[in-house]
Amino acid sequence: MILTRAPLRIPLGGGGTDFASYYSRYGGFLLSMAINKYVYVMLNRSPVDKLIRLKYSDFEVATTLDEIRHTAFRETLKFVGIENSVEIATIADAAPGTGLGSSGSFTVALLCALHAFRQEAIDPHLLAEEAYEVEAIRAGLPVGKQDQYLAAFGGLICLNIGKSGKVTVDALDIDPDIIEKLTSDLLLFYTGIQRKSFSIPLQQDRDTKSGVKEVVESLHTTKQIGLEIKEALEKGNLKHFGELLHYHWENKKLRSQEVSTPVIDRWYQIARDNGALGGKVVGSGGGGFLMLYCPGNSKNRVRAAMAEEGLLEMEYGISLDGAKVLADV
Repeated sequence: MILTRAPLRIPLGGGGTDFASYYSRYGGFLLSMAINKYVYVMLNRSPVDKLIRLKYSDFEVATTLDEIRHTAFRETLKFVGIENSVEIATIADAAPGTGLGSSGSFTVALLCALHAFRQEAIDPHLLAEEAYEVEAIRAGLPVGKQDQYLAAFGGLICLNIGKSGKVTVDALDIDPDIIEKLTSDLLLFYTGIQRKSFSIPLQQDRDTKSGVKEVVESLHTTKQIGLEIKEALEKGNLKHFGELLHYHWENKKLRSQEVSTPVIDRWYQIARDNGALGGKVVGSGGGGFLMLYCPGNSKNRVRAAMAEEGLLEMEYGISLDGAKVLADV
């Protein structure tokens, strides 16, 4: 039996510039943090038959890979070349469609387990690229490279993406005390809204390919804000970081009317009225987690205000580890 895990993530700047439709023309930059919430994959060889058994929010039994309904399971097994006699189960600390990158984390954790099953060592960079190929190329999903790299590497990292798609991974040059302060003041609240489709990233991808001016300019601004956020964090200027988050959110909403909703806008304004400097909906938008930077005493006011609105806080910390094998017995 093999047990693996890969962390979820919260993007801090540059989100959206990791799509090939953007970085292939302009290059991308992202700053993101892996958190200690995970996707787990358990794999066992089936000792009595050649069936494929998959357990997730549903349950599947298949005799061939083509029979598998779950796209990521099917394409990942095909990619690695494991065709039968396995039982695989997955659980996660957050539901899919909540903006924390669970799809990429799942694919990375699954690849990690399958390589361990074949007794193959794999470095984080190759693991991330394999996961991206499975999701973006083989499955044809509208995804960027952020989620796979955060799941593979962990930590608080910057991704510089060249026009060729080559990714350079750099750890943020930041004082550990600033990281502790950042994770203490940066709060996550679950909106209760679960995004059911890829409509927002699909539309952004189409608009970028078509050269829609408002979308491309918004992504240019997003990349610049990401670089400024990096500088603010490395200088320990968390107040400016919070202000940049607000600017980032207002800019992000220019890409699509689906990024926010009237109720999300109301919750955000309530948080701002209670002292939050800035924030955004994590991921592509439309629901999931609302991330708010709340310095000092404003944390308690914002927590109380969000609780009154029925939003639940998720406590978290940074995950310094990327994907890893927890057990192989």
